[in-house]
Formats: sequence, structure tokens, C-alpha cells
Amino acid sequence: MTVLALRGVSLPRAFLGQQPTKIFMHQLSRKLSVWLWILATVITLVTAVYQRLTGPTHPERGRVLVGDTSVRFRLLRTADDTGNALIPLSVSDPAITGEMLWKRYKSNDEWMTAPLNRVGDKLIASIPRQPPAGKVMYQISLIARDGQKVTLTQEPVVIRFKGAVPFYVLHPHILLMFFSMLIGTRAGLEALFNGNHTRRLAIETAAMLFVGGLILGPVIQKFAFGEFWTGWPFGHDLTDNKTAVAMLFWLIALWRDIKCGKGRGWYIAAAAIQLIVYSIPHSVLGSELDYTKQG
Repeated sequence: MTVLALRGVSLPRAFLGQQPTKIFMHQLSRKLSVWLWILATVITLVTAVYQRLTGPTHPERGRVLVGDTSVRFRLLRTADDTGNALIPLSVSDPAITGEMLWKRYKSNDEWMTAPLNRVGDKLIASIPRQPPAGKVMYQISLIARDGQKVTLTQEPVVIRFKGAVPFYVLHPHILLMFFSMLIGTRAGLEALFNGNHTRRLAIETAAMLFVGGLILGPVIQKFAFGEFWTGWPFGHDLTDNKTAVAMLFWLIALWRDIKCGKGRGWYIAAAAIQLIVYSIPHSVLGSELDYTKQG
């Protein structure tokens, strides 16, 4: 066997020939892991932003021209039930006034009209406070000096009231749900490239999803709307249902992997399902009061 002297140590030539290959493969694996983390982060951020911007609680924004005055608006679609929901509009021209049509959503109420109150350079709409899960339909119009009426939106905006959620519950929930989606996406990519860390990433995803979605989620639901669970089989809240579906697929994937050693395809499916269900806007088909069924 041919031997090379390296700083006084004799090593087989075959061994030395294998070292560069192992080092190269290790570096390649590390670079791939970094790129997969970057890709998972981008996918997660895009999904989170899409969910936020398309959800029914995201404010309605726009701009209208009233006479010679341009007015930007931001109309609320969610508010705490601690008081009336106030919507300020910056309107510097004191000759411009406004009014709001409103009625409770899912009620037999007639439309009511309320004037906007001027405070300095702002016109303020005040939407009457409702109990948790109570909704109000409202439509704001601005009236120019010459009597021209400009309605801010073609259709009424719906705002839902909710109970205040303590930050010590809300913030951990948000962080755990975000990182469960991030690590879950990374686990799916790891399985796609047949990596060695898929099971560990899947366990971390399931743990975060369980604590953030199935423990803290119902606690938040209780604070906000008075009920722990409004998904299947008790209701049709998609926020609760999609959390349960995502959790179920991760548990099936782990079970198939641990019991049969055939979880790779299930891990990919679980990651894809999680991205799909979390692309559904938050609070769709959420809790709401039906005033027509109340006295």
C-alpha cells in the first residue's frame, strides 16, 4: 500500500483521495440547506402577506376627489368591543361635510343615517359598539360645498366587533403559527430533496402547530368571541377547521414515517396542505351574531 508522509504521519493514499470528496459533499449539503431555508422563508412571507391583505379584517383603503379636495380613507373592518369604532377622515376643507348609513349585519333593521363629526381637520364616523361577534354594515359619503355627494365605496363595508385579546396570549400565538408554517415549509423541501432532517423538522412543526393553533388558538377565540371552538363539528369557522386539517396531515405523515418508514410523500403533502389552508384568508366564515334570531 502506498503511503504518504504528512507532517510525520503516514496515511494511505486512498484515504487522502476520499477526503476532498467528503468535504465537497458536506459543503454542497450546507449550501443547499441555506438555500432551502431562504426559499422556505420567502414562501412563508408571501403566504402570510397574501393572507393578511386578502382577509375580511383588513381595512378598506382608497382615495376619492370631493370638489377640489383629495381625500384618502381607511375604513375599519374589525374593532374591539370596548367602545364605538371611530373612523377619522382627513378633510381640511371645512365646507365639506359627511354622513354615514349603517345598520346591524344580519338583522331586520332599517338603514339609519348619522352625520360625521368634525374635529379640526378631520371628519369622524362613529360606528355604534356591538357585542363580540356582532357586525355592522356601513357606508360613508362626503358632501362638497355645492352639494355633490361622493360615496367612498360602492358597497357597504362590514365591521366585526370582538373582545380584547391580551398580548401575552396573542403574541405567542402569532409567533408559533408563523414559525410552524416556516419550519413546515422547510420540512416539505427537505423531504422533496430527500434530506436527513425531515422527521425532526416535522416534529417541530407539529409541536408548534399544536401549542399555537390548538391550545392558544381556542384561548384567543374565547377572549374574542366567547367560545373556545367554532369549527367542525360545532360550527363552520375556517380558521379553526384549517388548523385542525393541517395538524391532522402532519400527524399522519409522522405516523407513516415512524411506523412504516414511508413518510416522505406524506411530509411533502402535509407541507403543501399547510400552505394551501393558510393561504385561505384569516377569519373567513368566522364567528358572527345573527340579530334576526335574537329578541
